[in-house]
Amino acid sequence: MQQIALITYTDTGNYSGISDEENSKLYDLLTEKGLRVSLQIWDDPAVDWSQFDFLILKSPWDYFDKIDAFYTWLDRLEQLPVRVLNPVKTVRWNADKRYLLDLQRQGVNVVPTVWLEKGSMFNATDVFAQLGAGQLIVKPSVSGGAKNTFALTPEEAAASTSQLNELLQQESFLAQPFVEEIKTKGEWSFLFFNGVYSHTVLKTAKPGDFRVQHFFGGTVHTPEPPAALLATAQTIVDRHAPGCLYARVDGVEQNGELALMELELIEPFLFMPMSEGAFERYYEALMAQLQQAQHAEV
Repeated sequence: MQQIALITYTDTGNYSGISDEENSKLYDLLTEKGLRVSLQIWDDPAVDWSQFDFLILKSPWDYFDKIDAFYTWLDRLEQLPVRVLNPVKTVRWNADKRYLLDLQRQGVNVVPTVWLEKGSMFNATDVFAQLGAGQLIVKPSVSGGAKNTFALTPEEAAASTSQLNELLQQESFLAQPFVEEIKTKGEWSFLFFNGVYSHTVLKTAKPGDFRVQHFFGGTVHTPEPPAALLATAQTIVDRHAPGCLYARVDGVEQNGELALMELELIEPFLFMPMSEGAFERYYEALMAQLQQAQHAEV
């Protein structure tokens, strides 16, 4: 029987609640269905990855804190006869937010972005002028969970310049205009399994905050998504997430259109507890991937 590793991370208390619930429910479901699944920490040196037929990247949530080790691990996996879901090539591309440039060049409506290269100096006046914004969001090019993320007015940017310049000596950052729609309308997340639409959530920040993540006090709702936004999300997945077991498209509605914030293909929370039947749809998508792999081997 095929051996499947459900990839997770060493929990240091950064994520809790519904995130843990999703992982445990998924593990229970897959084992109840008769699959040989084990939870494995991606950077555990004791694991022999060659023993597995499939690796599901479910929650390696600290990969951006250990990005060099993560890339090295991906390189190792490519040398083994193991199928990684999502594909290693896609994961490596998606790990650095420069992938947004690729999408923008190909016509995707991406929130405007200025890139701050490693070793450069943060010039707040120039960045505000380039983006034509009154407030900025500045975050690392490789990041997650709102780590080292700043929401800055011009005055706050001046006060934070020294700190940002120190961080820029260690890694690249990006700057985007603060999207007011996140506060007024929320951020949409569209979930797809095997390229097929599954469900949608709308995330809103708590009053006085800009971070929509639930572990920062954000709330999650399940309204019917506008058809035009869903159609755009589907097109993005069709074109840019081929062969992916899962994909999450995050964006905001601006003038009736979807402005892309992130295309999440590595370790997104999938909000499956929020949607009836979502775990079953995930399982069916996984089985299709396993069967496809078996046919490819014949």
